[in-house]
Amino acid sequence: MPDTRAFDDATPPAAHERDEPHDAAVGSRLNWLRAGVLGANDGIVSTAGVVVGVAGATSDKGSIVLAGIAALAAGAMSMAAGEYVSVSTQRDSERALIRLEKQELREDPEGELEELTQLYEAKGLGRALAEQVARELTAHDALGAHAEAELGIDPDDLTNPWHAAAASAVAFVVGAVLPMLTITFSPERLRIHVTVVSVAAALALTGWVSARLGRSPVARAVARNVAGGLLAMGITYAIGALVGVGLG
Repeated sequence: MPDTRAFDDATPPAAHERDEPHDAAVGSRLNWLRAGVLGANDGIVSTAGVVVGVAGATSDKGSIVLAGIAALAAGAMSMAAGEYVSVSTQRDSERALIRLEKQELREDPEGELEELTQLYEAKGLGRALAEQVARELTAHDALGAHAEAELGIDPDDLTNPWHAAAASAVAFVVGAVLPMLTITFSPERLRIHVTVVSVAAALALTGWVSARLGRSPVARAVARNVAGGLLAMGITYAIGALVGVGLG
């Protein structure tokens, strides 16, 4: 009877695949999700800071809500514009590199093949195997093989700056909605307390999610996230209170 203990002790292939996704599309989705979590976190902290700061200066709900709406709109537009510019610059650079790679493949295919072979040799393959891999990949998709190995770029999957801008704006708005709702609908004598508690809970959640996505220690990420948000709200509240007293 065959010994199956080695197989019993091994990690099931399906479980291994679930724990460590290596598909490029999965990695891309995780990056987008992580960016969304960070955008929502920015929306929570910045909007909460504004409304709490204004609440420290005045008890007028209209002024607080107006400031919150302005912070939400300005923050979302700023996130979208910044992400669009950043990703557009990255995309332009990637396109320029791809054009250069196309030109080099046209003008010196043998030199490019040797370069690709050396890259695979540097990764640990023997000369013969590295040359075989380079030739087969070049025959299949020369530009894709060289762009991936030399530049770390997938020519067919460049980031869309419009998608990045929209995702950042939406994530920011989603995060900003929470402090806006709590500061607006809480009783006047409790609005600061309710907002602080709800924001701390939301920051704990985003810290947990970001830690899980990054496979980092959860407790440290949550504590850092909550502490940073509370510090920001505390400082803006103190500034608002001082300004309110000065104006009063």
